[in-house]
Amino acid sequence: MVPAVSFQVQQKVKEKAWGKKKAQIFVHLIPYSLHRENFEQTPLRRTFKSKVLARYPENVEWNPFDQDAVGMLCMPKGLAFKTQADSREPQFHSFIITREDGSRTFGFSLTFFEEVTSKQICSAMQTLYHMHNAEYDILHTPPTNDKDSCSSTGDCNGTSVSKLQRFNSYDISRDTLYVSKCICLITPMSFMKACKKVLEQLHQAVTSPQPPPLPLESYIYNILYEVPLPPAGRSLKFSGVYGPIICQRPSTSELPLFDFPVKEVFELLGVENVVQLFTCALLEFQILLYSQHYQRLMTVAETITALMFPFQWQHVYVPILPASLLHFLDAPVPYLMGLHSNGLDDRSKLELPQEANLCFVDVDNHFIELPEDLPQFPNKLEFIQEISEILMAFGIPPEGNLHCSESASKMKSLRACDLVSDKRNGNIAGSPLNSYELLKENETIARLQALVKRTGVSLEKETSSKKDLKIQCDEEEFKIYQLNIQIREVFANRFTQMFADYEVFVIQPSQDKESWFTNREQMQNFDKASFLSDQPEPYLPFLSRFLETQMFASFIDNKIMCHDEDDKDPVLRVFDSRVDKIRLLNVRTPTLRTSMYQKCTTIDEAEKSIELRLAKIDHTAVHPHLLDMKIGQGKYELGFFPKLQSDVLSIGPASNKWTKRNAPAQWRRKDRQKQHTEHLRLDNDQREKYIQEARNLGSTIRQPKLSNLSPSVIAQTNWKFVEGLLKECRNKTKRMLVEKMGREAVELGHGEVNITGVEENTLIASLCDLLERIWSHGLQVKQVRNKYSCMLQRILLDSERRKSDTSPAMSPLRISLIQDMRHIQNISEIKTDVGKARAWVRLSMEKKLLSRHLKQLLSDHELTKKLYKRYAFLRCDDEKEQFLYHLLSFNAVDYFCFTNVFTTILIPYHILIVPSKKLGGSMFTANPWICISGELGETGVLQIPRNILEMTFECQNLGKLTTVQIGHDNSGLYAKWLVEYVMVRNEITGHTYKFPCGRWLGKGMDDGSLERILVGELLTSHTEADERQCRTPPLQQSPSMIRRLVTISPNNKPKLNTGQIQEAIGEAVNGIVKHFHKPEKERGSLTLLLCGESGLVSALEQVFQHGFKSPRLFKNVFIWDFLEKAQTYYETLEQNEMVPEENWQTRARNFCRFMTAINNTPRNIGKDGKFQMLVCLGARDHLLHHWIALLADCPITAQMYEDIALIKDHTLVNSLIRVLQTLQEFNITLEASLVKGIDI
Repeated sequence: MVPAVSFQVQQKVKEKAWGKKKAQIFVHLIPYSLHRENFEQTPLRRTFKSKVLARYPENVEWNPFDQDAVGMLCMPKGLAFKTQADSREPQFHSFIITREDGSRTFGFSLTFFEEVTSKQICSAMQTLYHMHNAEYDILHTPPTNDKDSCSSTGDCNGTSVSKLQRFNSYDISRDTLYVSKCICLITPMSFMKACKKVLEQLHQAVTSPQPPPLPLESYIYNILYEVPLPPAGRSLKFSGVYGPIICQRPSTSELPLFDFPVKEVFELLGVENVVQLFTCALLEFQILLYSQHYQRLMTVAETITALMFPFQWQHVYVPILPASLLHFLDAPVPYLMGLHSNGLDDRSKLELPQEANLCFVDVDNHFIELPEDLPQFPNKLEFIQEISEILMAFGIPPEGNLHCSESASKMKSLRACDLVSDKRNGNIAGSPLNSYELLKENETIARLQALVKRTGVSLEKETSSKKDLKIQCDEEEFKIYQLNIQIREVFANRFTQMFADYEVFVIQPSQDKESWFTNREQMQNFDKASFLSDQPEPYLPFLSRFLETQMFASFIDNKIMCHDEDDKDPVLRVFDSRVDKIRLLNVRTPTLRTSMYQKCTTIDEAEKSIELRLAKIDHTAVHPHLLDMKIGQGKYELGFFPKLQSDVLSIGPASNKWTKRNAPAQWRRKDRQKQHTEHLRLDNDQREKYIQEARNLGSTIRQPKLSNLSPSVIAQTNWKFVEGLLKECRNKTKRMLVEKMGREAVELGHGEVNITGVEENTLIASLCDLLERIWSHGLQVKQVRNKYSCMLQRILLDSERRKSDTSPAMSPLRISLIQDMRHIQNISEIKTDVGKARAWVRLSMEKKLLSRHLKQLLSDHELTKKLYKRYAFLRCDDEKEQFLYHLLSFNAVDYFCFTNVFTTILIPYHILIVPSKKLGGSMFTANPWICISGELGETGVLQIPRNILEMTFECQNLGKLTTVQIGHDNSGLYAKWLVEYVMVRNEITGHTYKFPCGRWLGKGMDDGSLERILVGELLTSHTEADERQCRTPPLQQSPSMIRRLVTISPNNKPKLNTGQIQEAIGEAVNGIVKHFHKPEKERGSLTLLLCGESGLVSALEQVFQHGFKSPRLFKNVFIWDFLEKAQTYYETLEQNEMVPEENWQTRARNFCRFMTAINNTPRNIGKDGKFQMLVCLGARDHLLHHWIALLADCPITAQMYEDIALIKDHTLVNSLIRVLQTLQEFNITLEASLVKGIDI
């Protein structure tokens, strides 16, 4: 075995240490991966296990060394061999190690190739080739050409290769064997450019024909012990082997340190793809980056997370995923990972466990595959335009450039004069060519200059001083700094604009900090509903989902825990200071929102800060010098990294100019602890509790541990995933129930009153996402990709063998998983398997069958074993039972998440008309019809075949049903029909509505109506009865729900006294007032409040019936008869011009106009139906209180009412008028079925 010949540097904040161990060599090579693909490669294309050979210092108390993690990340694919025919250019890449407590360590690695001098290794490689060729000869007869025989320089050119050449691709007597080795810097902060230069100059020192001026130990010692960390807001220069190296660090008021080139990301992906990827990251989708180049993976990942400022990625973050950790792609949690591509396999060959919520980014091929239902980032077009203008100012095409080298050369040759001469670039906003330069010769500008010269104010462009400042770094590097800060400022500006008023909506806890921290998962810390209600409509799809992310919750938690300015996290302090500036600049009320795009105004200031630091270096470190080394130490050998002396590198100097800045390790460890405590805003006990909790519960979910990959550790990791999924399921179900129950939940002590109103659709979508991840965990990758469909299809096939039994007409729908799936498959509007699976989840939730269906789905143990690995969530019986139990709690509330989303699909409806058993049954001779209305539309008139009392029809989704219009054409000898009630059922969702009637339809019967408008309500589902075995308490209707009884004939209604009538009026009006005070999405049916059994129409009917003089024998007198006489009286008064005053005249005219319009309607509604229509129109136009006053003073009232009548009591009438006046402030919109045929 050859251990990986790697070299590692351990760097601390103010000191670093180097060293080397002697490599041990064995006679055979151990492959890095045992996958079959590794053995099918030729030995030179295979990778072998690597190992860390040396590290210095051996132990750093405050920063323990993770040997396995560093080894895997320095050489993610393992040790590689090449010959002289292959390209052996050094490759630089960076990586990151995230610890359990969330702290990060950065690594910078330079991999190069050294000649193998061991004859044993060369012989072992020759033996491997003989074995490979023999196996190849057996498996491929006749032998075929193999691309692997070609060298990486492409000498084959597609021509056939002879068998001899094919088998002798490595010849020990002819070829020189090289092996990979790497040197690595481990640092707590990401000074990528400086670290890269250090490593490149160290490598150059051992490959240059001339030895370096000093032994390598001198330069390394200098970096470790004599080069300090630059203070915040300062720059530092130190010496490399061949030249000076500069690094600069932002101040505490600037954006945090970020040293990766943003330019490269936009060249590789283009602006459009970067913004889409950025949106996926903000919404915490799973993100998989794919590239042949490790550094590209790291650059894209770090750029996307840096652009999130002030938010931070809270989940698994592995920008470079080692080959041995590919099983982490199975993690059912949000992650951002980078996967190395060999350049040969295309996207279709990648087998990923879940794809519905995956954002796949092929970095090398300018391609991004987005998850379904991705909302658009607010002001996306304007945002892209602003970024594009900055990119074009630096010569970078907004659509990206696959040939980055070409773009880089353009950038180098770019000059301001070129852009000035190019008229197309004349309007570039925010570019180095400020419009002031083009207007400098303008006479008006000249006069303005002269005018303000005396005040000492200069109109000269501030940045013109650049010419006077000599930048210490090269021009290319400075342009990278400029582009980085400009792009980052634009992204940061989007969040300062969107969340300028976020502090107003933060809910400060009432209890102490420790209690709040203990119960933080149950606490609501942000008034999401109020915040969203203030946002522009186009922002809502994105923001409603973003507010549900872990990164936003952590951001608000951090805000709550930082009460004092000095106590604030640095990132939060910078963001809050920017928000304060926005408030001062924008003259508007704190909650007034606008979707108008506001460009970034902080670019110049940020750019100036960097320019000043690079023009005037604040600190210069001690130069490298000779060390006290033994004679013979520090020898130089061309082409080989020398053996370094551990004795001179293990201990720092006793004193130098930076000694005062260096503290003992013990102090530094405490300082690091203190910094971490400050970051979390906790005292030591709370911090220990937090870290212990992270280790016990979420550590492996937050970040995979790279150091131990034994089967037991992998099993433990998967167990943590299972625990995490169950915990997330519990929290999500509780969140959704509290949201749905609204004020009832608050009264029961489950939440705050102001958390309701968050987009229900967002919560349902997040539940679908959770189910998708649960179904993906532990899936055998080569199985069918869609998990729901895979199981459902199997069950469907089994069911085809059994005939479904037909149930009686309006008996409850048979509970059938198969039938529900068939309904979804028949919806042509849904095109994808994932879309169908999510529609099925929504339908099951609406039917209150989700837990039951999933239980049935998972009861096929043979199928589960076939599809899932042993550690999968769905094969953990106890957790699976708890998961189903949590889902069962959704049955406590009513969801319409299927009906309200799929509004255009065709739905079958079943109608049952129940006539009176005593009268109006089989003798009925007329032709009946029906018209059904819902919140989304109506059916139009449907003719019902004579003597048929039930039928099924199909029409576009009507939504929740509200009214039924039923009537007949009055034909035949016996055109009289007594209908008890009508029932209508949605055959997909199973929702059944009952529309009580209890009245005659026929001329000369009752009030002479040939058609009636019936108002219905949803009947309680009977499916819960089957679930009662779950030991949950029996379900009860909410006390606030209005219960409607079967309507009885008006003449048989119980007589109420004046107090009861007043109470009924008050309750009816109060119900309407409450309706309008609820958030719009929580409102029920206004039609029910107006025309229902306890509605406004019924209450006013009682007012006019009170004290009504008894009708004569065999003759019914209705309220409408009284109203018609009152109309005649006022029309006569107007003809005789005897109306007492103008106000009275207007009221009388309105009353008569509405009465006439209703009487002239072509509809055959009876007198009670006309009265209902008048009340509804009066409520809509806010005229009811005027009409009550008018009728109370009408002489007709004295004739038709007894003295005890409520309408004759002026005190009671005035009280009634005041109650009805409260409806004036509401905009009442009537359902079309209530006012059909009336054009007022």
